Amino acid sequence: MTLVRNSLLSDEEKTAIIDTRHAMHREPELSNQEWKTQKRLLAQLESFGLAGAIAFHGTGLYIDIEGSAAGLGRRIALRGDIDALPIQEDRQDLAYRSEVPGLMHACGHDVHASVALGTALALHRMRDSFAGTVRVFFQPAEESEPVGGRTVAETGLLDGFEAAIGFHVKTDLAAGMYGARVGAVTKSADQFKLTLIGKMAHGAKPHGGIDAIAMAGAFINEVQKVVSREMPFDDGAIVTIGTIAGGEATNIICPSVTMTGTIRTSSADRRALLVQRVREIAEGVAAMHRGRAEFSSVAGEPPVINDGEMVERFRRLVCDTVGEDKFSDRISPTAGGGSDDFGYYASRVPSIYFWIGSQEPGFEAGVHTPTFGASDDLLVPTTELAIRYCLDTLNGR
Repeated sequence: MTLVRNSLLSDEEKTAIIDTRHAMHREPELSNQEWKTQKRLLAQLESFGLAGAIAFHGTGLYIDIEGSAAGLGRRIALRGDIDALPIQEDRQDLAYRSEVPGLMHACGHDVHASVALGTALALHRMRDSFAGTVRVFFQPAEESEPVGGRTVAETGLLDGFEAAIGFHVKTDLAAGMYGARVGAVTKSADQFKLTLIGKMAHGAKPHGGIDAIAMAGAFINEVQKVVSREMPFDDGAIVTIGTIAGGEATNIICPSVTMTGTIRTSSADRRALLVQRVREIAEGVAAMHRGRAEFSSVAGEPPVINDGEMVERFRRLVCDTVGEDKFSDRISPTAGGGSDDFGYYASRVPSIYFWIGSQEPGFEAGVHTPTFGASDDLLVPTTELAIRYCLDTLNGR
């Protein structure tokens, strides 16, 4: 097989990709605070002649690249997220390390946004050679509520679009490799709050009260049985209790305990059922102890579901342009316990969320850690792959 290796990026575009990545990494900004990042991206777009970018969700941007050739006229979207995390970076070896105390790009969003930028620049230059529209999102607030993906979906920014493309660095996949798998590749993430209410009494007379701490202990034990006994193994459901607070003194029967947590599942169909069962267990445990439960939940990101046709198109592209040994779909369905608000895109249009392998010497730490990193060497090849994938999708190949 003869691999396609000719570059789709100009030297100026390659420089812009790298410079943008370094600038974002030096000045990370938290979710919903990405004002400098927005301004920087807008300036880069305009310096290459891309006018008309539109702000959304406060700190986000999107730009439409319109092809002028004859063809199918398809409309597709590509997302790069832009927010950072409240983590102190521990990478003294990086010349572009974070200059903002307590903040860093610990999840690769500087990589994602730079790839999206390069894709927009190249497609704008190539616009006479393709038909259709590519809407490139520089999406804020993937990490924290209110998340930008929900705004994209709920304000109609995907209305009339036929496909969406997202991507993420993957620290347990070798650098130079790319991955994708049909079906669920992340989990939903719904938050819950539970208050178990009992009755205060003197610690020496527990029979005069209703112990909310005893209720909480029973709930913690029982709720995990929903996962181990009611959910299929390949669902990979997770119920996490993240906070717990209660009690006023060592010698008082605790009258109330409040917990918060997260409920995750890779199944859109079982999502509501899982939340319902957590509620029912809370109420049942409270009733058994003669207390009561106040339960509320907030729907978070849906699971990201990869479309089969889009994954197959991506597989063919990687094999034809990078090499057959550079594509992987051998990732356990239960391995992806995290969530991503790209799930909102996938809930509206057929989508693909592919992985960019980043593991190599010096870049081996996991995401959301102080020593996370990804090499600049990933940027240009991944951008060129994204450009080719957009063109293949527009052409229906």
